[in-house]
Amino acid sequence: DMSWPQNSYSTTQITKRNEEIITMKLTIIAATLATATAFTTPFGVGRVSTAVQAEGDAKINNMIDLDAPKVVNMESVEAGDKKVFCRCWKSGTFPLCDAAHVKHNKENDDNVGPLIVSCAKSEE
Repeated sequence: DMSWPQNSYSTTQITKRNEEIITMKLTIIAATLATATAFTTPFGVGRVSTAVQAEGDAKINNMIDLDAPKVVNMESVEAGDKKVFCRCWKSGTFPLCDAAHVKHNKENDDNVGPLIVSCAKSEE
């Protein structure tokens, strides 16, 4: 004879606990989304960058794939490797950085720099 063990929790207690768990999960999701949003930039890896306008009508991208409706690049980083990506749209090796931002910064009193992405070595 197999019978289920009896618990001492009332339906009200179980419902209240389930509500607490759901509230906790929603709080964690909201905090995660808020953090992700805070650290996401228009040029972040894994995101598609569309035409971004500077002050006035000046285009930011005036040399990379100008005939394309939007510029999209996909790159991968191997374990133990790093890549340095252009964020000034001036690199002759775009999407990789060639330090063209240094000249841009001097000429425009700007402070743009590259995005450096690294991948930790896998431990075996």
